[in-house]
Amino acid sequence: MKVDNAFNDTEETSMSTLTRRAFVKGTSAVLTTSFVLPQFSIARSEGSANEKLNIALVGVGGRGGANLKGCSGENIVALCDVSEESAAKAFSEYPKARQFKDFRVMLDTMEKEIDAVVISTPDHTHFVATMDAMQRGKHVYVEKPLTHNIWQARTLRKAAHHYNVVSQMGNQGHAGNGIRSIKEWTDAGVLGNVTQVDAWLPGPGFNGRYFLKPDQFPLKPEPVPAGLHWDFWQGPAQERPYNHFYVPRSWRCWWDFGCGLLGDWACHTLDAPFWALQLGIPTVAEPEKRSDSSDGFIPDQSIVRFEFPARGNRPAVALRWHEGGLKPAPRPEWGSEKLGRRGMVMSGDKTSLITGGRPDGPRLLLSREDWYTFRKAPPKKTIDRVEGGPWAEWIAAIKGDGPMPGSNFDYASRLTEMILVGVLAQRFNKRIEWDAESMRITNHPELNVFVKEPVRKGWQYGDNLWG
Repeated sequence: MKVDNAFNDTEETSMSTLTRRAFVKGTSAVLTTSFVLPQFSIARSEGSANEKLNIALVGVGGRGGANLKGCSGENIVALCDVSEESAAKAFSEYPKARQFKDFRVMLDTMEKEIDAVVISTPDHTHFVATMDAMQRGKHVYVEKPLTHNIWQARTLRKAAHHYNVVSQMGNQGHAGNGIRSIKEWTDAGVLGNVTQVDAWLPGPGFNGRYFLKPDQFPLKPEPVPAGLHWDFWQGPAQERPYNHFYVPRSWRCWWDFGCGLLGDWACHTLDAPFWALQLGIPTVAEPEKRSDSSDGFIPDQSIVRFEFPARGNRPAVALRWHEGGLKPAPRPEWGSEKLGRRGMVMSGDKTSLITGGRPDGPRLLLSREDWYTFRKAPPKKTIDRVEGGPWAEWIAAIKGDGPMPGSNFDYASRLTEMILVGVLAQRFNKRIEWDAESMRITNHPELNVFVKEPVRKGWQYGDNLWG
């Protein structure tokens, strides 16, 4: 079988081609005033739910493997990964799919053969892969958090409308029943006025699964393992020598590549209060507690407090994120509730609601009798339920057999922005006063460079969407 640009370091993407694609093609598209959804590359006749999409995946190990399984009912036509080791299982399971190491080459080569793209790469490359796909009219599914910085999140939201594609962020719980119940109960006034939200997780823990701490800083250069294209893995980040503490899993620990535990898990744990309470974007994020950490590396423990102003008839909300084994102090309205290892509580003046780390299985903090009575006659279901999870929701929307996914980029970009304001506070251990309208930090203007981070030459995307 022919392997296209697969782990052959002599085959490089032409920077002139990349520049022409990213700017000339994108700029010409801006001049178009109306769009229609891209047709399928195959079975074009009606676009019915019985037809299969041609799907390409960027990143096929880890979460990429789960996303590949979620899309397995469609035609998997291309697989892209910078690591032979990470890609081996997927490559063997889908031998007919063309194989690539560089998503830019994949999209150049197969543009007319791909309907939709799933991006499951580290946080710092979500944006560039997603923009390149959308500029070609490809529908996109992107792992969480949506982007690595706030400018990227807003640009993807704008681009999804501009290119008229179906978008989805992979915070799976947003397609579940639990979060819909939370939203319905909140809208029905079951909790009353919610003014306090608390969330907590035991990580990062540095147990080696996703977070691993080096025994010394700074890291020393190491030989790049065979089968890893280190330059492509770095993507838009500033170039540096390879070290095994970056790849394959511990990149989340490094601010240049990941967004720490807050970026990793808040898209799950804070999804329900963000949606149900219509929190919007915080005006303040402040570290109330933070352990020391080496330059560029995440802390062991922290508490980040977010402030959300009143929204219409909804009161202001204080939200606290606890990590590293820290937990909120029990509140009287929680009763005698013993907190688990991870969870979230929305505290209302009528009652409070608790979940685990994801918005599944929500429970009101009532007596056993009152909870049983409530469950027999809960508020009416007003939100359609999703069958088959976020992948089925996304695919159905592309085929015209369902509404736009719930975690589409309109929603996901705002959820991500909320979280990234907190990430900035945690990263720099400073109070961040955020002006969402101007997209600026007002009290530490020197940090605004991280709202839109500089990128390496040849990796610029999306600037043409902003006047």
